[in-house]
Amino acid sequence: MIEIVPESPELHADAIEALYDRTFGPGHFAKTAERLREGNRSRPDLTRIAISNGAVIGVCRIWPIVVGADRAPAVFVGPVAVEPGFQGQRLGLTVTGEALEAATAAGCGAAIIIGAPQYFGELGFTVVAPDRFSFPGPQDMARVMVRDLAGSADALSGAVSAY
Repeated sequence: MIEIVPESPELHADAIEALYDRTFGPGHFAKTAERLREGNRSRPDLTRIAISNGAVIGVCRIWPIVVGADRAPAVFVGPVAVEPGFQGQRLGLTVTGEALEAATAAGCGAAIIIGAPQYFGELGFTVVAPDRFSFPGPQDMARVMVRDLAGSADALSGAVSAY
């Protein structure tokens, strides 16, 4: 049985980091997306994890960010990770979908994710124009997507930075 729950940092933080290491390897810290997490605090109340037999087997973290000169608030989604033995069961989409539902219920206006369009498109994310956003480092803009939550993503453009 798999249970999807909010993150409790005191219980889950170490297991989540270990899952990220197993899933992505140590190189994930070099990615541009990591610059949006440095010095930022995730939203455990919006983050969702999958637990099976007491072990964290999936996660989708949510991070507050601001976009553009007017510093419009939004959320950054990810990383999304699933324990290798549980991959291929749509668990990444499940934890991400539940995290997005929590963010919508909390009044977050819009979400940005960097990922595979064919995968995250199933959750309503759409690829943005290549010149719409700038990131704190190089980024393959074909993988940058937005989605409306409690508001509209239409007005978001410009530099994306940690909250």
